Amino acid sequence: MNVRDQHAPQLNSPPSPRRRRYLFASGAAALALTAGLAAAPAAPAAPASTQADAQAGQVQAKAEGKTLTVALAQSVDSLSPFLAQRLVSTSIHRLMYEYLTNYDAKDNKVVPGFATEWKSSADKLTWTYKIRDDSKWSDGQKATAKDAAFTFNKIMTDENAGQANGSFVTNFKKVTAPSDTELVIELKKPQATMTSLDVPIVPEHIWKDVDDYSKFNNDEKFPIVGNGPFTLTEYKTDQFVKLKANKEFWRGAPKFDELVFRTFKDQDAAVAALKKGEVSFVAGSPALTPAQAQSLASEKNIKVNEGPGRRFFAIATNPGAKTKDGKTFGDGHPALLDQKVRQALFLSVDRKTIVDKVFQGHAVEGEGYIPPRFESYFWKPDESQKLAYDPEKAAKLLDEAGYPEKNGKRVGKDGKPLNFRILCHATDPNDKAIGKYLQEWWGDLGIGLEVQCLDDVSVPWYAGEYDLAFDGWSVNPDPDFVLGIHTCAALPEKAKESAATDNFICDKKFDELYQKQLAEYDPAKRADTVKEMQSWLYDSGYMNVIAYPNAVEAYRTDQIKSIMTMPEASGNIYGQDGYWSWWSAEPAGAGSGGASGGDGGDDSGSTGIVIGVVIGVLVLGGAAFLFTRRRAATADDRE
Repeated sequence: MNVRDQHAPQLNSPPSPRRRRYLFASGAAALALTAGLAAAPAAPAAPASTQADAQAGQVQAKAEGKTLTVALAQSVDSLSPFLAQRLVSTSIHRLMYEYLTNYDAKDNKVVPGFATEWKSSADKLTWTYKIRDDSKWSDGQKATAKDAAFTFNKIMTDENAGQANGSFVTNFKKVTAPSDTELVIELKKPQATMTSLDVPIVPEHIWKDVDDYSKFNNDEKFPIVGNGPFTLTEYKTDQFVKLKANKEFWRGAPKFDELVFRTFKDQDAAVAALKKGEVSFVAGSPALTPAQAQSLASEKNIKVNEGPGRRFFAIATNPGAKTKDGKTFGDGHPALLDQKVRQALFLSVDRKTIVDKVFQGHAVEGEGYIPPRFESYFWKPDESQKLAYDPEKAAKLLDEAGYPEKNGKRVGKDGKPLNFRILCHATDPNDKAIGKYLQEWWGDLGIGLEVQCLDDVSVPWYAGEYDLAFDGWSVNPDPDFVLGIHTCAALPEKAKESAATDNFICDKKFDELYQKQLAEYDPAKRADTVKEMQSWLYDSGYMNVIAYPNAVEAYRTDQIKSIMTMPEASGNIYGQDGYWSWWSAEPAGAGSGGASGGDGGDDSGSTGIVIGVVIGVLVLGGAAFLFTRRRAATADDRE
């Protein structure tokens, strides 16, 4: 799943199964996939020494009641994997349920998950997965290929069940389970994302009796039946989520006996709790501010982790909200239908100043849609195409668009001054700070700007009642999902309803490129098409990627001895494309054995943490930790 970061309600608002937009976030395809790919090897068992260490750690954790508490300034939108799109929710689902495949923490390559092997037919229209026979649901029943077939068929046939992950199955023709260990997916046409179907597999015997998937939040009966490394045992809206270690997990049990995600009213409160020792770990929303990180760096028993982020921070324009059948709605400013106006706005945004002054260097200046962390897909404009900070050029474009300056104000043909609104997240200090800069820069052009900071931006967003908005997604190793949210197919069926669309973009050329990349198995060719899509998106002016923020987070070393980052060399802990961090985390005072990571074949308990990574240098130097493939989203979970 991909992770939408910026659309869903913030704190203190009841979770809605129809609000699906926090996917800094559900993507699909593996660039690593090639036409010659036939099968993946079965996941090796963890080394005997690792298993012994894990067992020792588990015993100690249980004896001492070891609990790892994660402080968050974001609440769960839904515990249903068919509805959830916030990063916190999709991250929790990665802990509760298995996916067909996973991503290696070392290099982000595809590794076995619920499926141990996979192969395709010569024409790439039939995919067969071997399902592991050593996975059990937490209620004791065996997890089989029939559960996977049920999950995919439910998404294919029930519109309500396809809200979060429907994009993965639109090209599916038929899904069957000939046996408990064999899953067969037949396609309408080749699809390059078949080893990165980021869909949580649910137990059929639990979900088959759900009447309305749009209303069922999966929070009626605890513990919730799953087969991941943790089992969810308790949940209170806007307060906490509790999970216990699954001692029967096939890859090995986590070393912490309990994992708690605790919701705080804001990031400052979460940071204060870490300083007091009330929580073990704090993740920002999605990153700690420079001031928060600095205040923690000098604290005893606290380690700050900073690595290249998988998120982009952007300004999105409203290109005119409409439904799939073309009916318009909302009140977006008509001036933004003009490409020249959109480009003029972006030519008057000084990205370097924002990186230096707002992010204080803890970010990389924005260019293309996919962050540089995903090296194979990363794109940036050449000098002739680049919309660099150029107020004079912006003014000329506004003149050409028919908005001359009169008495210091830009006015249209109707004589009305050019004024815009921008949606701002009330809990995000970056939104507010950047909003002030925009008011100054655009004001110099004669454009008025009202910064509307709300606790819940999803209401006006879905209604199309905005002009611009601060936007952001956590991108998965494969970019299919975050590209798909800009296709016509992602538009809502009805006005003001939640949908997969990010900001109502619908263009024939972009759709053609999207289908082209989806069907391309050659990694290099597919990457070229993805870059072409980013080029189109950049020129359109619909999305202005301002920065790629670093992942900045912190944890208590007197509670956590070691924890795995992704990538291991220098990456993030919270919001990974997998469950490696919380599964590998070792309680302070536990045995020296580290948890196995990636595909289970490496005995490594090292944190891989680097403080204050200078990302710009790493990008220019082609640092080894940068990912070479696979999708982004994700929200991974739309992550």
